[in-house]
Amino acid sequence: MISRRKMIQSLCGGLGTVGLSGLLAGETRAGGLGHYTGPRTPGKAKRVISLFMTGGPSQVDMFDPKPLLVKHQGERPDSVNLRTERQTGGLLPSAFQFKKYGNAGIEVSELVPQLGATIDEICLIRSMYTFNPTHTPARSLFHTGTVLATRPSTGAWMSYGLGTENENLPAFVVLTPGGGGGGGSLSRSGFLPAEHQGISFSDTEVEPEKMIPDLRNQWADAKLQRSELDAIQALNRSFSESFGADDYLEGRIKSMEAAYRMQFEALDVFDIRKEPDAVRAEYGTTPFANGCLLSRRLVEHGVRYIHINYGAGQVWDDHKDISANLKGRCPDMDQAAAALIRDLKRRGLLDETIVVWGGEFGRTPVSESGSGRDHDPFGFTMWAAGGGFKRGLAYGATDDFGFKAIENRVSIHDLHATMLYALGIDHTRLTYRYAGRDFRLTDVYGEVVKDLLTI
Repeated sequence: MISRRKMIQSLCGGLGTVGLSGLLAGETRAGGLGHYTGPRTPGKAKRVISLFMTGGPSQVDMFDPKPLLVKHQGERPDSVNLRTERQTGGLLPSAFQFKKYGNAGIEVSELVPQLGATIDEICLIRSMYTFNPTHTPARSLFHTGTVLATRPSTGAWMSYGLGTENENLPAFVVLTPGGGGGGGSLSRSGFLPAEHQGISFSDTEVEPEKMIPDLRNQWADAKLQRSELDAIQALNRSFSESFGADDYLEGRIKSMEAAYRMQFEALDVFDIRKEPDAVRAEYGTTPFANGCLLSRRLVEHGVRYIHINYGAGQVWDDHKDISANLKGRCPDMDQAAAALIRDLKRRGLLDETIVVWGGEFGRTPVSESGSGRDHDPFGFTMWAAGGGFKRGLAYGATDDFGFKAIENRVSIHDLHATMLYALGIDHTRLTYRYAGRDFRLTDVYGEVVKDLLTI
């Protein structure tokens, strides 16, 4: 007698916990918009790849040169007496040299020469700001538009608004070392229908069968799986009709269908070993490189939103030894991110794919523990490439020391609104009614920053 667990795994195509955690493609939404019914904006982008530097990367060491830090090293002017999470000291210059790149002569650090070489494809936003200096709420703001970690994530909103282009793959994928079941503010669907839940896979592996637990069904071929699944789905729907609509059960029904379909396509799409050696060498061989290369394969196959987490834990949280840490960390990030931009452009995918890079906040220009930098939510750098964002643009500015955004300030809500606009969606009309009110990704905030866009 087959166990209940094995039966469920069989019905889900052998995908185990991945299938049961919401591996959903939204079969009724294939080929068009999902639940967005508002007017279309001029945006033509179709997909998003989010490169997330967990912990907060340092803008003053990578993308926002501040030569006055050298002149005033160790001093503490009034303008830097801003409250941060920890006690800080005087001004700390960057240990790295900046160089002008591209047609516009945009300065970036020696830490990121490959991104510098692709700067003509990048829209550098030097005037980002957020509303909280602590990791968890600030990260939740980036991922959900609110400090409340129970709300739907950005990828879930994108899936809800845009629908799916490929019913055999999830519309929303998270790539992170170690993978996991897809929980947390990175990927949750919150009060949105369960089919919009993000699915998490490990980018430390390159073999699909290791990335996706129990990918192959050990007990039944495709025909038998289909027969078993039809039988159990009939029981599910009969129960639903007699008991009343249930979002959780509906999510499970769709999960089983999507997991069944995915087992046949995932073996091909998730296998980056099929890429030419030259392409794999261009990206590199680190987990982040694997994630960037896989993300390109996923957007080629119609996945709407791919979130790539650089490292596990708060990797970019450099409270001490920041210069040494950045020297060790930046080369593979720089190589893979630049390779992704070049590769998308070669394949004609960059114009319809938004690549966005950043963390939950930046780092202070004042020192912590002598060799590190504290959290800086007041002014930091993010960048976007493709999908209608202007190329070769350095937008906005922080103060003379790089602590606070003072010119053309852009909030996280503004960035979300602008990304949605580039995807053809009016952020004020992408809503979902829950608990008696209409919710949206940008809540009651957010302005489209049209100066960032070509549309």
